[in-house]
Amino acid sequence: GAAVGAWSTGGSLNTARQYTGGAGIQTAALAFGGVEPSDSNKTESYNGTSWTAVNNMASVQAQAGSGGTQTSALSFGGRMPSLSPAVQAINQSWNGTNWTEVNDLNTARRFPGGTGSDNTAALAFGGGTGGPGNTNTADTELWNGSNWTEVNNLNTARRLPAGTGTSTLALAIGGYSTTAVAITESWNGTNWTEVNDLNTARYSLGGAGTYTSSLVFGAEPASADTEEWNGVSWVEVNNLNTTRNGPGAAGADNNSSLAFGG
Repeated sequence: GAAVGAWSTGGSLNTARQYTGGAGIQTAALAFGGVEPSDSNKTESYNGTSWTAVNNMASVQAQAGSGGTQTSALSFGGRMPSLSPAVQAINQSWNGTNWTEVNDLNTARRFPGGTGSDNTAALAFGGGTGGPGNTNTADTELWNGSNWTEVNNLNTARRLPAGTGTSTLALAIGGYSTTAVAITESWNGTNWTEVNDLNTARYSLGGAGTYTSSLVFGAEPASADTEEWNGVSWVEVNNLNTTRNGPGAAGADNNSSLAFGG
């Protein structure tokens, strides 16, 4: 986790994986799904010291968007190679003990950005649609605990952005359009507005924190680069100890975050 501008090494996941869903805070986090390299349904819970395997997801899910807490999380979109098409709209809800499949996204996609306060309030944005999921979308959807509703699009279509904040106050950070982008967009519950860019354009990055206090880390190709958002601009801070792309992420703000897997 990051504390006072520095990364320290915590306990390792029991199963190494990339493109892992993440929820919670630095001392109470959840990791789920991902690529092992085969796609996974495994779930692990973190207590601030070590990871413990808990009940598996209802379905294998990788390259999905996510949000919530250790006891109330959501995993949406992604891919399921056992199905055709592989790009999916699947949505799974975690109640602290078990995963349940709930109503799907309106638009199937993989590599969406996502954020949310719990399994009743989440935001999905961007991602890749089409056959292999390589057609970028700007589509944004809002989850109310029962259904997804299409709302105003991102200004820039992209896949693999990071997401931080809540369903009503959020950031969409970086991603891949025709190349890596540094674009940051701010969501006020109704519209997206472009704000100050990242210092380094990148995609497949982890993101944690709030609308005014966020941290992003890692990238593709594998990077240790870390940047801190203070509500106005991005500042480069101390790098991760281990370079990685596609990490899972959890955290309350830019001074208390967790990076796992990748």
